[in-house]
Amino acid sequence: QVQLVESGGGLVQPGGSLRLSCAASGSIVSFNVIGWYRQAPGKERELVADITSGGTTTYADSVKGRFTISRDNAKNTVYLQMNSLKPEDTAVYYCNAKIYAWSATYWGQGTQVTVSS
Repeated sequence: QVQLVESGGGLVQPGGSLRLSCAASGSIVSFNVIGWYRQAPGKERELVADITSGGTTTYADSVKGRFTISRDNAKNTVYLQMNSLKPEDTAVYYCNAKIYAWSATYWGQGTQVTVSS
C-alpha cells in the first residue's frame, strides 16, 4: 500500500515562504505523475503543480512564477517551494500520485497552509 506523508505546512505572513514535502513509502520513480493539490474552505480541490516521471512540470496559473515543484528520487520525496505567498494561497495542501497502468491514485492526509498577517 502506497503512503504519502506531507509536512512543512504552517502559518506564514503574506510575502513569506514555505516548503512542503511529500515523502512516499515507495519509489516515486514508479509514479507516472506526482504533485500537489489544494482545497480552500468552501472551494473545490484544485491542482497546484505536478511533475511527471520524465520531469515535465505543470503549474496552476495562479502560482506560476511563485511556486516550484521538484523531486528527489533518492529520497522518494517531492517538494513544493512556495514563495511570495498570498492570503488566497490559504488551503489544505494534499500530495497526489498516480500510476496509470493500475488506474491508481493515491492521496496524502494533507497539511494546512495559512497565509495571514
